Amino acid sequence: QVQLVESGGGLVQAGGSLRLSCAASGRTFNSRAMGWFRQAPGKDREFVATISWSGDTTDYADSVKGRFTISRDNAKNTGYLQMNSLKPEDTAVYYCAAGIWSSMTRDFRDFSSWGQGTQVTVSS
Repeated sequence: QVQLVESGGGLVQAGGSLRLSCAASGRTFNSRAMGWFRQAPGKDREFVATISWSGDTTDYADSVKGRFTISRDNAKNTGYLQMNSLKPEDTAVYYCAAGIWSSMTRDFRDFSSWGQGTQVTVSS
């Protein structure tokens, strides 16, 4: 099993940037896809971005495309989400997840390990 711990959340003004990190423990992280999801109060969990095990393929929700960048450093067992041009509607708890498979996926059911989440708040 993979354990995940997110960090890097906080309060930022609209237009600002944050970089989230996801530190993984467990030998299989490097062979599994990784994803970022978010959940705002009163809303369902929402897909944000995903990356394949090797990092060579990525996919983004339309709402963050061009503003967010997902990446990973398998040597450090860490994944990242660089968030630029933040908007108030990006406010949510952000979760990283390790996939069951090596290929990237948007479906939360294809992720078996989840972090505890980190709060991102964007003020207008």
